[in-house]
Amino acid sequence: MAERAEKLIPFLWEGVDKSGRKTRGETEAPNAATVNATLRRQGIKPVKVRRRSKPLFQMKRKIKSKDVTIATRQLSTMIAAGIPIAQSFDILSKGQDNPSMRDMLISVRQDVEAGTNLSSALGKFPLHFDELYTNLVGAGEQSGTLDVLMDKIAVYHEKTEALKSKIKSALFYPAAVIVVAILVTAVLMIFVIPEFENLFHGYGAELPALTQMVINLSKWFRGNWWILLGGIIGSIVFLVFTHKRSARMRHIIDRVILRLPIVGEILRKATIARYARTLSTMFGAGVPLVDALESVAGASGNRVYHDGVMEIRSQVSTGQQLATSMEATSLFPNMVVQMVSIGEESGELELMLAKVADFYEQEVDDAVAAMSSLIEPLIMIFLGVVIGGLVVAMYLPIFKMASVV
Repeated sequence: MAERAEKLIPFLWEGVDKSGRKTRGETEAPNAATVNATLRRQGIKPVKVRRRSKPLFQMKRKIKSKDVTIATRQLSTMIAAGIPIAQSFDILSKGQDNPSMRDMLISVRQDVEAGTNLSSALGKFPLHFDELYTNLVGAGEQSGTLDVLMDKIAVYHEKTEALKSKIKSALFYPAAVIVVAILVTAVLMIFVIPEFENLFHGYGAELPALTQMVINLSKWFRGNWWILLGGIIGSIVFLVFTHKRSARMRHIIDRVILRLPIVGEILRKATIARYARTLSTMFGAGVPLVDALESVAGASGNRVYHDGVMEIRSQVSTGQQLATSMEATSLFPNMVVQMVSIGEESGELELMLAKVADFYEQEVDDAVAAMSSLIEPLIMIFLGVVIGGLVVAMYLPIFKMASVV
């Protein structure tokens, strides 16, 4: 078993080149002596070599899927230009602002330089390079078309990232408004309504039913807010924990999400688009359909569709047609099934799946735009009923006193 490559340390250096000009730079090496030797081989006389110090308080930044998408596109461009893989990763790592991303790219480069194939080197980071990614890279390495496959991966990631971004932006606005409404309501219940309650204490007459109900609700909220807050936090933690740990709970939660009005339909269309895009990319790369379906299931993003795709995979492995297996799950619209059937019969399955993906990505765009225009009046109604109702309830006794006077 080959020994693992020595750990590389970042060094800053200053020197003088053959023309007598001062130059400086940064390089990685096991020690300062190696840096000096490397510079001399390059015709540079080292003047100063020092280890780059780390910041005293350096928080480890998370690697986002967007970072991987951008790096994939850059890597695709460099490989297509004929730059060796190890050198491409070296260039990528030096251009990273995120230390975690840079360290990961350096690790991949070291493994490649040590003789490991790229798919295996990437497979050591399954959180960022999933089975779909490594399978496509492996197919490209075996067929000698890594440049073509990297371009396919880059296109796939860019379209997937764009789809996710649209859905997140569509859901962020209503979620933010609801959170603000809850906070405003809590402030009114805890601080504002008690002041009105003191004002009405000497009123002497019976308060309007709406006002009395709001005051009672405020008293309960002040006495039991910690139970309500604890229940909400506990429910969220429970759902998140069980969603991660229990496949059955993931299936139940994802099925409920798919049945939500408006949002559920958007997520269903996004999942179908992701299914078609992923399968088209895998099939076009020459990955066998049965193997491709396993990766597609993992990339579906929804447990209901994950289980459905695994069922499709089981049926396809016994010789059944893909379209027939998809129809049996009742998860795909008739149009999708028919297009897949035409693709199988004509030998253009990759093209038909890509057309399905394009169609449903456009459907998601249109649905998000429609939801954005629909959600604004609904939010105004919600705020009017909740916040406006509290304000009206507090001013009803004042209006009553003014009418008496």
